[in-house]
Amino acid sequence: MKLLDSIATEAASIVALRRDIHAHPELCFQENRTADLVAAQLASWGIEVHRGMGTTGVVGVIKNGTSQRSIGLRADMDALPVQEANAFAHASQHPGKMHACGHDGHTAMLLAAARHLAKHKHFDGTVVLIFQPAEEGGGGAREMIKDGLFDKFPVDAVFGLHNWPGMAVGKAAVSAGPVMASSNEFKITIKGKGGHAAIPHTSADPIFAASQMMSAIQGIMTRNKRPIDAAVLSITQFHAGDATNIIPDSAWFGGTVRTFTHEVLDLIEARLHQVASAVAQDRKSTRLNSSHVKRS
Repeated sequence: MKLLDSIATEAASIVALRRDIHAHPELCFQENRTADLVAAQLASWGIEVHRGMGTTGVVGVIKNGTSQRSIGLRADMDALPVQEANAFAHASQHPGKMHACGHDGHTAMLLAAARHLAKHKHFDGTVVLIFQPAEEGGGGAREMIKDGLFDKFPVDAVFGLHNWPGMAVGKAAVSAGPVMASSNEFKITIKGKGGHAAIPHTSADPIFAASQMMSAIQGIMTRNKRPIDAAVLSITQFHAGDATNIIPDSAWFGGTVRTFTHEVLDLIEARLHQVASAVAQDRKSTRLNSSHVKRS
Protein backbone atom coordinates (compact mmCIF):
# COMPACT_ATOMS: atom_id res chain seq x y z
CA MET A 1 0.00 0.00 0.00
CA LYS A 2 1.53 3.30 -1.12
CA LEU A 3 0.89 6.38 0.97
CA LEU A 4 -0.03 9.44 -1.08
CA ASP A 5 2.82 11.93 -1.24
CA SER A 6 0.51 14.79 -0.28
CA ILE A 7 -0.39 12.98 2.94
CA ALA A 8 3.13 11.75 3.69
CA THR A 9 4.56 15.26 3.52
CA GLU A 10 2.07 16.44 6.16
CA ALA A 11 2.34 13.37 8.39
CA ALA A 12 4.12 15.21 11.20
CA SER A 13 1.17 17.54 11.79
CA ILE A 14 -1.25 14.60 11.91
CA VAL A 15 1.02 12.79 14.36
CA ALA A 16 0.94 15.92 16.52
CA LEU A 17 -2.86 15.93 16.43
CA ARG A 18 -2.98 12.25 17.37
CA ARG A 19 -0.66 12.81 20.30
CA ASP A 20 -2.69 15.80 21.45
CA ILE A 21 -5.86 13.69 21.43
CA HIS A 22 -4.03 10.83 23.15
CA ALA A 23 -2.88 13.12 25.94
CA HIS A 24 -6.46 14.32 26.56
CA PRO A 25 -8.68 11.22 26.49
CA GLU A 26 -12.41 11.62 27.06
CA LEU A 27 -14.98 8.92 27.82
CA CYS A 28 -18.19 8.27 25.89
CA PHE A 29 -20.44 11.29 25.37
CA GLN A 30 -17.83 13.47 27.11
CA GLU A 31 -15.69 14.10 24.03
CA ASN A 32 -16.09 17.88 24.23
CA ARG A 33 -12.43 18.87 23.86
CA THR A 34 -11.90 16.28 21.14
CA ALA A 35 -14.99 17.48 19.26
CA ASP A 36 -13.77 21.08 19.57
CA LEU A 37 -10.39 20.10 18.14
CA VAL A 38 -11.96 18.15 15.27
CA ALA A 39 -14.41 20.94 14.40
CA ALA A 40 -11.69 23.59 14.51
CA GLN A 41 -9.42 21.60 12.20
CA LEU A 42 -12.20 20.92 9.70
CA ALA A 43 -13.23 24.57 9.66
CA SER A 44 -9.62 25.69 9.16
CA TRP A 45 -9.54 23.61 5.96
CA GLY A 46 -12.74 25.20 4.68
CA ILE A 47 -14.91 22.17 5.41
CA GLU A 48 -18.60 22.58 6.30
CA VAL A 49 -19.04 21.56 9.97
CA HIS A 50 -22.06 20.36 11.95
CA ARG A 51 -21.94 19.85 15.73
CA GLY A 52 -23.93 18.15 18.47
CA MET A 53 -25.26 15.13 16.63
CA GLY A 54 -25.37 12.19 19.04
CA THR A 55 -24.48 14.64 21.86
CA THR A 56 -20.82 15.25 20.99
CA GLY A 57 -20.60 13.98 17.41
CA VAL A 58 -19.09 16.07 14.62
CA VAL A 59 -19.98 15.87 10.93
CA GLY A 60 -17.99 17.46 8.11
CA VAL A 61 -19.21 17.74 4.53
CA ILE A 62 -17.05 18.11 1.42
CA LYS A 63 -18.77 18.57 -1.94
CA ASN A 64 -17.31 18.66 -5.42
CA GLY A 65 -18.77 18.47 -8.89
CA THR A 66 -22.38 17.70 -9.74
CA SER A 67 -22.81 14.01 -8.93
CA GLN A 68 -25.51 13.00 -6.44
CA ARG A 69 -23.36 10.15 -5.18
CA SER A 70 -22.29 10.37 -1.55
CA ILE A 71 -20.15 8.29 0.80
CA GLY A 72 -19.50 8.47 4.53
CA LEU A 73 -16.10 8.08 6.20
CA ARG A 74 -16.37 7.27 9.89
CA ALA A 75 -14.04 7.37 12.91
CA ASP A 76 -14.68 7.11 16.66
CA MET A 77 -13.40 9.60 19.26
CA ASP A 78 -13.89 8.19 22.79
CA ALA A 79 -11.36 6.65 25.16
CA LEU A 80 -11.54 3.91 27.77
CA PRO A 81 -11.63 4.06 31.60
CA VAL A 82 -8.11 2.62 31.82
CA GLN A 83 -5.07 3.92 33.72
CA GLU A 84 -2.20 4.51 31.28
CA ALA A 85 1.18 3.06 32.28
CA ASN A 86 3.19 4.64 29.45
CA ALA A 87 5.71 7.32 30.30
CA PHE A 88 6.16 9.06 26.95
CA ALA A 89 5.55 12.81 26.67
CA HIS A 90 2.03 12.48 25.24
CA ALA A 91 0.76 9.98 27.82
CA SER A 92 -2.72 10.59 29.22
CA GLN A 93 -3.02 13.64 31.45
CA HIS A 94 -6.29 12.39 32.91
CA PRO A 95 -5.95 9.67 35.59
CA GLY A 96 -8.09 6.62 34.88
CA LYS A 97 -8.66 7.51 31.22
CA MET A 98 -6.67 6.35 28.20
CA HIS A 99 -6.90 5.92 24.45
CA ALA A 100 -6.15 2.22 24.85
CA CYS A 101 -8.17 1.14 21.80
CA GLY A 102 -6.65 3.52 19.25
CA HIS A 103 -9.53 5.91 18.67
CA ASP A 104 -7.06 8.77 18.82
CA GLY A 105 -5.45 7.21 15.76
CA HIS A 106 -8.79 6.73 14.02
CA THR A 107 -9.72 10.39 14.55
CA ALA A 108 -6.32 11.57 13.34
CA MET A 109 -6.51 9.38 10.24
CA LEU A 110 -9.92 10.74 9.29
CA LEU A 111 -8.65 14.28 9.81
CA ALA A 112 -5.75 13.50 7.47
CA ALA A 113 -8.20 12.18 4.86
CA ALA A 114 -10.43 15.24 5.34
CA ARG A 115 -7.56 17.64 4.75
CA HIS A 116 -6.42 15.77 1.63
CA LEU A 117 -9.92 15.59 0.14
CA ALA A 118 -10.66 19.26 0.89
CA LYS A 119 -7.40 20.32 -0.72
CA HIS A 120 -7.34 18.11 -3.82
CA LYS A 121 -10.99 17.18 -4.52
CA HIS A 122 -10.21 14.47 -7.04
CA PHE A 123 -13.79 13.19 -6.86
CA ASP A 124 -17.28 14.02 -8.09
CA GLY A 125 -19.94 13.93 -5.37
CA THR A 126 -20.11 14.37 -1.59
CA VAL A 127 -17.96 13.01 1.23
CA VAL A 128 -19.54 13.02 4.70
CA LEU A 129 -16.97 12.88 7.51
CA ILE A 130 -18.52 11.20 10.57
CA PHE A 131 -16.70 11.66 13.89
CA GLN A 132 -18.67 9.41 16.22
CA PRO A 133 -18.76 9.60 20.02
CA ALA A 134 -19.29 6.74 22.47
CA GLU A 135 -18.14 3.70 20.54
CA GLU A 136 -17.05 1.99 23.75
CA GLY A 137 -20.43 0.71 24.92
CA GLY A 138 -22.34 3.97 24.63
CA GLY A 139 -24.06 3.34 21.31
CA GLY A 140 -22.82 6.60 19.80
CA ALA A 141 -23.60 5.50 16.23
CA ARG A 142 -27.18 4.72 17.21
CA GLU A 143 -27.55 8.13 18.86
CA MET A 144 -26.22 9.95 15.80
CA ILE A 145 -28.66 8.05 13.59
CA LYS A 146 -31.52 8.84 16.00
CA ASP A 147 -30.55 12.50 15.69
CA GLY A 148 -31.05 12.25 11.93
CA LEU A 149 -27.53 11.64 10.66
CA PHE A 150 -28.60 9.89 7.47
CA ASP A 151 -31.72 12.01 7.02
CA LYS A 152 -29.59 15.15 6.95
CA PHE A 153 -26.59 13.57 5.25
CA PRO A 154 -27.75 10.64 3.10
CA VAL A 155 -24.95 8.41 1.85
CA ASP A 156 -24.70 5.45 -0.51
CA ALA A 157 -22.23 3.65 1.75
CA VAL A 158 -20.18 4.19 4.91
CA PHE A 159 -16.52 3.19 5.23
CA GLY A 160 -14.57 2.79 8.43
CA LEU A 161 -11.60 0.88 9.76
CA HIS A 162 -10.03 -0.24 13.02
CA ASN A 163 -6.34 -0.26 13.83
CA TRP A 164 -4.79 -3.68 14.34
CA PRO A 165 -1.40 -3.66 16.14
CA GLY A 166 -0.37 -7.03 14.73
CA MET A 167 -0.77 -5.90 11.14
CA ALA A 168 2.46 -5.15 9.27
CA VAL A 169 3.16 -1.49 8.52
CA GLY A 170 1.80 -0.52 5.11
CA LYS A 171 -0.75 -3.33 5.05
CA ALA A 172 -4.56 -3.26 5.30
CA ALA A 173 -6.88 -6.23 5.69
CA VAL A 174 -10.44 -6.70 4.45
CA SER A 175 -12.88 -9.55 4.85
CA ALA A 176 -16.22 -10.49 3.29
CA GLY A 177 -19.15 -10.29 5.68
CA PRO A 178 -19.17 -8.91 9.22
CA VAL A 179 -15.82 -8.21 10.86
CA MET A 180 -16.49 -6.56 14.24
CA ALA A 181 -19.00 -8.30 16.50
CA SER A 182 -21.67 -6.72 18.67
CA SER A 183 -20.71 -6.04 22.29
CA ASN A 184 -23.17 -7.10 24.99
CA GLU A 185 -22.97 -7.47 28.77
CA PHE A 186 -24.57 -9.83 31.25
CA LYS A 187 -24.74 -9.97 35.06
CA ILE A 188 -26.17 -12.76 37.19
CA THR A 189 -26.78 -12.34 40.92
CA ILE A 190 -27.40 -15.30 43.23
CA LYS A 191 -29.08 -14.80 46.60
CA GLY A 192 -28.35 -17.42 49.25
CA LYS A 193 -28.06 -17.55 53.01
CA GLY A 194 -24.84 -16.67 54.74
CA GLY A 195 -23.30 -18.50 57.63
CA HIS A 196 -20.12 -19.75 59.23
CA ALA A 197 -17.73 -21.61 56.96
CA ALA A 198 -17.26 -24.34 59.59
CA ILE A 199 -20.95 -25.34 59.38
CA PRO A 200 -21.78 -24.94 55.66
CA HIS A 201 -24.78 -27.28 55.88
CA THR A 202 -26.70 -24.54 57.73
CA SER A 203 -26.13 -22.07 54.91
CA ALA A 204 -27.29 -21.63 51.34
CA ASP A 205 -23.95 -21.13 49.61
CA PRO A 206 -24.27 -18.69 46.67
CA ILE A 207 -20.61 -19.22 45.71
CA PHE A 208 -21.16 -22.93 45.11
CA ALA A 209 -24.24 -22.18 43.01
CA ALA A 210 -22.42 -19.46 41.06
CA SER A 211 -19.50 -21.77 40.29
CA GLN A 212 -21.90 -24.39 38.94
CA MET A 213 -23.60 -21.74 36.79
CA MET A 214 -20.31 -20.51 35.37
CA SER A 215 -19.29 -24.03 34.43
CA ALA A 216 -22.68 -24.84 32.89
CA ILE A 217 -22.79 -21.58 30.91
CA GLN A 218 -19.69 -22.56 28.95
CA GLY A 219 -21.73 -25.41 27.51
CA ILE A 220 -23.90 -22.89 25.69
CA MET A 221 -21.02 -22.20 23.33
CA THR A 222 -20.11 -25.84 22.71
CA ARG A 223 -23.47 -27.62 22.87
CA ASN A 224 -26.25 -25.12 22.04
CA LYS A 225 -24.73 -22.84 19.41
CA ARG A 226 -24.02 -24.21 15.95
CA PRO A 227 -20.26 -24.60 15.41
CA ILE A 228 -20.42 -22.44 12.27
CA ASP A 229 -22.00 -19.51 14.16
CA ALA A 230 -19.23 -17.28 15.50
CA ALA A 231 -19.71 -16.04 19.07
CA VAL A 232 -17.72 -15.41 22.24
CA LEU A 233 -18.92 -15.61 25.84
CA SER A 234 -16.39 -14.54 28.46
CA ILE A 235 -16.97 -14.34 32.21
CA THR A 236 -14.82 -11.45 33.37
CA GLN A 237 -16.06 -10.67 36.91
CA PHE A 238 -16.90 -12.71 40.01
CA HIS A 239 -17.64 -11.02 43.32
CA ALA A 240 -18.58 -12.66 46.62
CA GLY A 241 -17.76 -12.32 50.30
CA ASP A 242 -15.17 -10.40 52.25
CA ALA A 243 -14.03 -12.85 54.95
CA THR A 244 -12.34 -16.25 54.74
CA ASN A 245 -14.47 -17.85 57.45
CA ILE A 246 -17.89 -16.60 56.37
CA ILE A 247 -20.17 -17.87 53.62
CA PRO A 248 -21.73 -14.72 52.11
CA ASP A 249 -25.41 -14.05 51.51
CA SER A 250 -24.97 -13.35 47.81
CA ALA A 251 -22.61 -13.56 44.87
CA TRP A 252 -22.62 -12.22 41.36
CA PHE A 253 -20.69 -12.68 38.18
CA GLY A 254 -20.79 -11.05 34.79
CA GLY A 255 -19.12 -10.79 31.46
CA THR A 256 -19.51 -10.13 27.77
CA VAL A 257 -21.18 -11.80 24.82
CA ARG A 258 -20.03 -11.04 21.25
CA THR A 259 -22.00 -12.20 18.21
CA PHE A 260 -22.48 -11.31 14.55
CA THR A 261 -26.25 -11.95 14.41
CA HIS A 262 -29.32 -11.22 16.53
CA GLU A 263 -30.38 -14.86 16.22
CA VAL A 264 -27.25 -16.16 17.95
CA LEU A 265 -27.44 -13.40 20.56
CA ASP A 266 -31.09 -14.28 21.28
CA LEU A 267 -30.14 -17.93 21.67
CA ILE A 268 -27.34 -17.16 24.12
CA GLU A 269 -29.50 -14.76 26.12
CA ALA A 270 -32.31 -17.30 26.42
CA ARG A 271 -29.93 -20.06 27.46
CA LEU A 272 -28.26 -17.80 30.04
CA HIS A 273 -31.63 -17.35 31.71
CA GLN A 274 -32.47 -21.06 31.46
CA VAL A 275 -29.14 -22.35 32.76
CA ALA A 276 -28.98 -19.88 35.65
CA SER A 277 -32.58 -20.55 36.65
CA ALA A 278 -32.13 -24.32 36.43
CA VAL A 279 -29.04 -24.29 38.66
CA ALA A 280 -30.76 -22.01 41.17
CA GLN A 281 -33.79 -24.33 41.20
CA ASP A 282 -31.57 -27.38 41.64
CA ARG A 283 -29.77 -25.69 44.51
CA LYS A 284 -33.07 -25.34 46.35
CA SER A 285 -31.48 -23.18 49.00
CA THR A 286 -30.54 -20.44 46.54
CA ARG A 287 -32.52 -18.29 44.17
CA LEU A 288 -31.74 -16.26 41.09
CA ASN A 289 -32.08 -12.56 41.83
CA SER A 290 -31.22 -11.06 38.45
CA SER A 291 -30.04 -12.10 35.03
CA HIS A 292 -29.82 -9.73 32.11
CA VAL A 293 -28.05 -9.05 28.87
CA LYS A 294 -27.33 -5.43 27.99
CA ARG A 295 -27.11 -4.90 24.26
CA SER A 296 -25.07 -2.07 22.82
